[in-house]
Formats: sequence, structure tokens, C-alpha cells
Amino acid sequence: MTTISIDIPKPSSVFNKQIYDNLFDYSHFTEVWYGGASSGKSHGVVQKVIFKALQGWSHPRKVLWLRKVGATVKDSIFADVMSGLADFQILDRCKVNHSNREITLPNGAVFLFKGLDDPEKIKSIKGLSDVVMEEASEFNLDDYTQLTLRLRERKHKDKQIYLMFNPVSKVNWVYTTFFVAKQNNTIIHQSTYKDNRFLDDMTKENIEDLANRNPAYYKIYALGQFATLDKLVFPKYERRLLNKEQLRHLPSFFGLDFGFINDPSAFIHLKIDEPNKTIYFVEEYVRKGMMNNEIAEVIKALGYSKEQIIADSAEQKSVAELRNHGIQRIVGAKKAPGSIMQGIQFLQQYKLVADDRCVKLIEELENYTWMKDRKTNEYINKPSDTYNHVIDASRYAVQGYTGYNSKPKANTQQKIRTVKKLFG
Repeated sequence: MTTISIDIPKPSSVFNKQIYDNLFDYSHFTEVWYGGASSGKSHGVVQKVIFKALQGWSHPRKVLWLRKVGATVKDSIFADVMSGLADFQILDRCKVNHSNREITLPNGAVFLFKGLDDPEKIKSIKGLSDVVMEEASEFNLDDYTQLTLRLRERKHKDKQIYLMFNPVSKVNWVYTTFFVAKQNNTIIHQSTYKDNRFLDDMTKENIEDLANRNPAYYKIYALGQFATLDKLVFPKYERRLLNKEQLRHLPSFFGLDFGFINDPSAFIHLKIDEPNKTIYFVEEYVRKGMMNNEIAEVIKALGYSKEQIIADSAEQKSVAELRNHGIQRIVGAKKAPGSIMQGIQFLQQYKLVADDRCVKLIEELENYTWMKDRKTNEYINKPSDTYNHVIDASRYAVQGYTGYNSKPKANTQQKIRTVKKLFG
């Protein structure tokens, strides 16, 4: 094998310093790269792994690039690697299979791109040299453990697994595994937007403005610090891989929260098991920058175009546009005073079970907290306006449930209690 030459006059000029300083260090089995948004960590890891694969190894590298959900691979890690290869001016020398998401480099190295929706599919892949877990906080400890077992091919030297993520709640497995329990043969790199010298001034200003608008979110989103365990709105939930067929007898409900640049659009499909007081969250689709026609196409592709969908009524124009794009049964949510708390209190009555692939919902459940009064430092009966997009979509969805508003009003409940007291 030979090293592929990359026509870059000054390699240090295309890397952030942290990546450049560690570009050829393969001495740790696990590399953890975490930090705030726009810190360049994911792009840097892509650069490092491409460079590693292009070295003169005795056997071509075979790298598995992963997202938890396969549907997100195309627009995330696959696009990032394609961009990285183009930046190094070797993309036109690679064989790219778009349908199978597979890239063969000029020196015979192979890049595979998969989702971990079905862990059994990964077990059939043999001869891996490296694994890259993008948005690693969306996975779980068992995923990581199983992936480390895939890296046992003797012919490959310096086998490694890379994890990239933005820090979230301290209950997430990446915190308990790498920052509490600690792991042998592991190195941890932290970065923030301040470490990304290629970031434009406008993006920097938007990130820094968070310090004034939401100091707590600024610490997580900008500074890359793990969230302090404040009082969670939903302190308990269960996550597991759900079988839709086993739940098909339960009624389905659908919700949609609109977003665009700063916030994502969030679509959720949930099922309510009333006898067992359980809500199953079976499927989500969450993405920024989506136009309404694209949202409509996603809903059609998921097979829900004929279902009743309850959407954010603040976007009446978007609701109307979705109807024009074939989502005929979409309606706006009822947003009376107190509706947020009413929706939260309804959800709190149930056991919440999230499909393991509903990664954004899980992230929100682990980070959606009650607000504190700045003067008294006491919690108030109002949730923070962060980590709530899929949760908002879920509140809208349950408005379609007949039991949502079926409880007697307070004065009626009092009458019932009085009658029972008088007549037993």
C-alpha cells in the first residue's frame, strides 16, 4: 500500500490547531471529541480519519461511519465525508456508491456508512479497522460495547473508535461512561466555537448572544459544558427498541412543531395505551432548515399523509401550505392560556416509553427542566424554553386523544364529591 498524496500547500492552514496537533496520534483505542456547537470537532475528526485511511498501511483501512438512525446518514456524516474528500481534491479519484453509501478511496480503503437502527446488521460487517460514532450521545452504552467488539481484525494496526457529540445531560451514557467511571486507553478532547478559527463573525455573534438570552443554554451549547441536573419536567422515562407490529392495536397520534434556522421542525408519532397508562413514542423526524414542501414529502415518505396531524397553530400559513402539498388532515393545535402546562400535566400522568431511535426526543427528556426564579432561586411552575421541540409536537399530538379534555371541570368534581359524601 502507498500513501495518497494530497495537494495541500500548507496542511496546517486547513486544520484547527487541536486536530492538527493530534492528526497522526493513533495511540488511544477510544478518542472522545466533545464540545459546543460550531467548534469544528466533527469536521476535524472527518479530516483525521480520512488522513489516517490514506496512509501507507499494509492492509487497506475499512472504516464504519455511524449515526444512530439510518435516515439521518445521507445529510450528515456521509455529506461531511464527501465534502472532506472534495476539500482534499481526491473525491474525483474515489468510487462512490450513493445507493449503498459506500466509498472506496484510491488506495483501496473502504468507507461504509450505516445507521444503528438494527444492531444485528452491523454484526455482519467484518474486517473493520476504525469506527466513527457521530452524535455519540444518541447511542447507548451497549451500542458502544458491541462496536468495540467489531474492532478485532488482527491485520489492522492502530484500530480506533471515535466519538463526537455536543454535551447534554449528565444522565446521558457518555458522561457516566467517560467522565465518571473513566475508561482505559481513552483520550478526551474538548473544544468550543472559540477553537474554530474558520468560524465567521456572524455565527460567533449569534452564539455569544446566547449568554444574554439563555445563560444556562449558553454553557451547554456554546461552552460545551455538561448540563447540571436541575429539576427535570419528565424525571422518569424508559427507552427501548419498539416493535411497531406489536403496538399496531393501539391508536396512533401525530404532532408537528415548526422550525427553520435556529430551531428544527419536529414530527412525532406516538401511541396511547390507556388501560396501562402508557404512551409509546414510536417514530420521530427532526431536522432544521426544512421548507413546508419538504416537510410534506417527509410525512408522505413515512406513510402518514392521510393521518390527522396536529401542528403548531402559530404557523397557520404553514398549516395551509401543507394542506396544499397533500397533507389534507393537518389542523392547528389549540393554544388557550395554560395549554402548555395542560399538555405537560397530561403527559405526566402516563408512563413514557421512547423508541431507542427517537434520539432527539430522548435528548429533550433528559434536558427539559423547570425554570428558576432569578431572585429567589426557587423553581417555578414554568418549563424552560429549550429542549422542547419534539415535546411540543407531542403535546399537540395528544390533543387528538379523546381523553385529553375528558376530565370534569373543578366545580363538577366538587359536586360529585358532595353527592358521594351525602349519599355514600
